[in-house]
Amino acid sequence: MSSELKRVALCIEYQGTQYCGWQRQLECESVQGFIEKAVSSIANAPISVQCAGRTDTGVHSLGQIVHFDTPVDRSMNAWVRGANTKLPFDIRIAWAKPVDEDFHARFSAIARQYRYVIYNRKVHSAVLACRTTWESVSLDEQKMHQAAQYLLGEQDYSSFRASACQAAHAKREIQSISVSRSGHFVFIDIQANAFLHHMVRNIAGTLMEVGRGERRIEWVRELLAIQDRTKAGPTAPALGLYFVNALYPEHFEIPRVQLDEVLWQWQ
Repeated sequence: MSSELKRVALCIEYQGTQYCGWQRQLECESVQGFIEKAVSSIANAPISVQCAGRTDTGVHSLGQIVHFDTPVDRSMNAWVRGANTKLPFDIRIAWAKPVDEDFHARFSAIARQYRYVIYNRKVHSAVLACRTTWESVSLDEQKMHQAAQYLLGEQDYSSFRASACQAAHAKREIQSISVSRSGHFVFIDIQANAFLHHMVRNIAGTLMEVGRGERRIEWVRELLAIQDRTKAGPTAPALGLYFVNALYPEHFEIPRVQLDEVLWQWQ
């Protein structure tokens, strides 16, 4: 990076319902497209941003991290408040901070966290229709949690990768995974060093079959062994999935989203 350029990191929140995912595309509106247009307006120069992890159509974010390089001096307040005036209501920059040139939103990340939200009631919620996945059959979250523990560690997750996944291999390390309930809401929280395409949604669809009593808890262990996507559960809908955090080495001082501080946690 040129010594004349300054690197800035941003935290982006968005509801993904109206967008064809994070990545900029010519044929449809993307979150990246809106962010780059807004930030470029503040810089009065073209700006390209790099993200921690691309999200698919309909997937939401609480803590997407991006970085960009700029030749202009602007206050962090300008990058946040100024750019937010240029964004649609369902995309917001939560904070901005200067970072060293060795920081990279994607390649510096050591782990990522997702939350999958299921609204478990006989009748769906009109208010939450685009923000949660609805399941009318009562789920046994304790059995789902027990089954999920088989997924921990460094393993081959071929049974949980999309057929179109372009990753060179299916080995990843799930560092933590839990299933919990709060009223009508069932949460699947998962952290890994990296994820395969549709991996979280495929895990969610599989665990929901266990929760409905359609499969045994040990079925998840068997799926890991057979490494066959066609034998696992269906891909759960995108609208229940939230990108929560990208985690970085402490010296970068990148803030993290704390779920217990998020007002709409549905407790």
